[in-house]
Amino acid sequence: MSKGVYINGKWSAGDGDWFEKTCPATGETSWEGQAASASQVNAAVEAAQAAGVAWRHTPQHDRTRILEAYAEAVGERAEQISEAISRDMGKARWESMGEAGAMRGKIAVSIQAQVERAGGRQDETAFGSAHLTHRAHGVMAVFGPFNFPGHLPNGHIVPALLAGNTVVFKPSELAPAVAKIMVECFEAAGLPAGVLNVIHGGRHTGAALLDAEINGLLFTGSANTGTAFHRHFAGRPEVILALEMGGNNPLIVWDPADIEAAGDIAAQSAFLTTGQRCSCARRVYVPQGKFGDSVIEAIVERARSLKIGAWDEDDVFMGPLVSEQAAQAAVDFQTMLSKAGGKPLRRLKRMDRGGGFVTAGVIDMTDAGNVPDEELFGPLMQVFRVKDFDAAILKANDTRFGLSGGLVSDDDALWLRAHNEMRAGILNRNRPTAGAAGNMPFGGPGLSGNFRPGAYYAADYCAWPQASQVADTAERMSAQGFGKKA
Repeated sequence: MSKGVYINGKWSAGDGDWFEKTCPATGETSWEGQAASASQVNAAVEAAQAAGVAWRHTPQHDRTRILEAYAEAVGERAEQISEAISRDMGKARWESMGEAGAMRGKIAVSIQAQVERAGGRQDETAFGSAHLTHRAHGVMAVFGPFNFPGHLPNGHIVPALLAGNTVVFKPSELAPAVAKIMVECFEAAGLPAGVLNVIHGGRHTGAALLDAEINGLLFTGSANTGTAFHRHFAGRPEVILALEMGGNNPLIVWDPADIEAAGDIAAQSAFLTTGQRCSCARRVYVPQGKFGDSVIEAIVERARSLKIGAWDEDDVFMGPLVSEQAAQAAVDFQTMLSKAGGKPLRRLKRMDRGGGFVTAGVIDMTDAGNVPDEELFGPLMQVFRVKDFDAAILKANDTRFGLSGGLVSDDDALWLRAHNEMRAGILNRNRPTAGAAGNMPFGGPGLSGNFRPGAYYAADYCAWPQASQVADTAERMSAQGFGKKA
């Protein structure tokens, strides 16, 4: 049995509800234990508050040194990290190894971002000097998602710690196992007790953390959950919120020279991580006619030929969805689209091997009505035929979200239009929509977030700026500045 609470440097059993996670590929139990109770959540926050005094006063170079040591520890445990991720949520091993590598790479990026975006400067003035510094918020609650259970919370935790904050981390109950390894890496790096605390659990544990005396909430997850969190903190501007909430992302494919390359990019955009990336393409727009038909045929062929299997099988492109419930939800979503007028070209089906396994699906929504503007976390691509590029841009922007988007085209003029007109925080050309760089911001407008992008820009929401005018001694103000008329 795993222990569900890590407070002030010590693991202990949770006092809350029992829960377990089973691997969606094998059915084996990957984590089991009791969730943290409300009183344990409060104890974790209190431990973070107490540790914060010394941590905020720790010199920046010492905090940086500890995070660099953490990066080395993560690198040494990459195999262990990747296996924990794959056993929990079913991700193919090559992908989970990539996630472990991204976790390590994030530290150097975060250090550079902290210097560039949240550093300090001093300017000489007539009276002395003017200073810009940055201050920590305090206790940051980090809610981790299941699809990248190491990399995405790591992308909040690392910049938060660099800035002098302390952290209470609630991993996703759908992928909890990697958190223990992350703690071991922080311990090996010499992170002081109480600076990072972990509370396992689901909805009740998360609700208790929201009600605790936190100074910030850093969240990656669904729009429904993120907007509920936003409402929870309405009227409390003193609590910093950074919400990354996914997208109903469009990809336009328009007269590129290589149809096969376009098919590859579209399939990568839709089916990477079994469609469980918030930046995956959900909607693809092609021109009416022979070219568009050829692109759709190429996409369907790739969906048909993908190798699907368990995380420890060789040459697997796509693993299962995170749970049987997620697999059924994907089938139900496809049924709903069919009732709206969609025509399945390649059905997403649950596979005979059970668990979270599904096939990749493609559905033609050109003649459908009332297509819902919703994000399905699964490998189902909606394709639309449109009459011209104006219609493609209009349809691409017809969404409440705005995380990612893309254009596959050799035409520079079309790219200029797309770049100027498409509403997406991550906009790629001739690359999958799911491709994002850690040294760039990650986020977007609309229901995709609250304009606090992560990745390189995480430094912005992990500290607040303080401006100071400094004179070495107190001197009387000039007559013009005090006590007399000018």
